[in-house]
Amino acid sequence: MAAMFELDPAFLATSHAIGDLRLCAARLQDDARYPWIVLIPRRAALRELEDLPPGERGALLDEVIAAGDAVRKLGEAAGRPVEKLNIAALGNVTAQLHAHVVGRRADDPAWPDPVWGRPGARPYDRLELETALAVARQALGLAPQP
Repeated sequence: MAAMFELDPAFLATSHAIGDLRLCAARLQDDARYPWIVLIPRRAALRELEDLPPGERGALLDEVIAAGDAVRKLGEAAGRPVEKLNIAALGNVTAQLHAHVVGRRADDPAWPDPVWGRPGARPYDRLELETALAVARQALGLAPQP
């Protein structure tokens, strides 16, 4: 029997569901310091990009680009327009294949260093979270959630 896709529990603890794209589960990283979307291909047992079937690699890139547009819209909505997108598939802490799309600014708390592993995450408050999820869903062409 083939393995079923399961989201690594680390994503549940550190991010909020935006919705499902064609290939990936899109999640908002719970750190309001940065507009940040994580894409997790909804396929079982993937760790590396080369584990993704060749026919789906282009879909992942398309979704990364769409997430980049959404991240830019998140930055605009927060009054902090994105100056640079950081895109990475690290997996050193959470091995399940995923891609980070992070909006950066020269005045953000980690600039010019990477955001990963930096202390001081600021979780979204309720209103910020509702707004960010609505902006991300609209930008990604997903239905609003009740």
